[in-house]
Amino acid sequence: MGRTSNARDRLIDAANELIWNHSYGAVTIEMICEQARVRKGSFYYFFDSKSTLAATALLVWGTKRKQLIEELAPPEAPPLERIWKYLDLVAANQIAAYEKNGRVLGCPFFTLGSEICKQDEQLRSVLQEILAYFSHTFEEAIRRAQASGDLKGTDAAMKGRLLWAYYEGTLTRARIKNDPELLRTLSADARALMGARQLQLS
Repeated sequence: MGRTSNARDRLIDAANELIWNHSYGAVTIEMICEQARVRKGSFYYFFDSKSTLAATALLVWGTKRKQLIEELAPPEAPPLERIWKYLDLVAANQIAAYEKNGRVLGCPFFTLGSEICKQDEQLRSVLQEILAYFSHTFEEAIRRAQASGDLKGTDAAMKGRLLWAYYEGTLTRARIKNDPELLRTLSADARALMGARQLQLS
């Protein structure tokens, strides 16, 4: 076939951007092809359906986010430093998106999962894998912080779920209210939540 263009990457980028800005159901293959500047025939050369493209796009986005978290703080940094920096970065990106298009977009993984979890098993499975990774990352950071004495208490799994629920809940609430102000203290409030809860949960 000898195809050497970056059409596949453009389709993936277009799918991520359009689904995040709109919704999975509202985005068509035609919209993705137009955004990516790729012919519809070329779409089917790379992907057999919108679902397959979306699953691939989510995995690519998730991989980039995993790499980003690893790069946010050196290994010798306090265990929770990556989490706080990640929350700061997410808030900054969400606010920038709001300033660009007038909408808080929320978490693409959580939003898409809420939309299609009962309709598309392929996407549901990919989303579950990605969300489980991030939830586990939060939990492991808390476990290490407890081991180092940076955080009191012993129930890292429960505190990890609490922190993850706060993170997703705040992004979702900001999206529903279309209010970026809810995100400006995302990291600071997460720190306070862990500190405020540690006496009750330890």
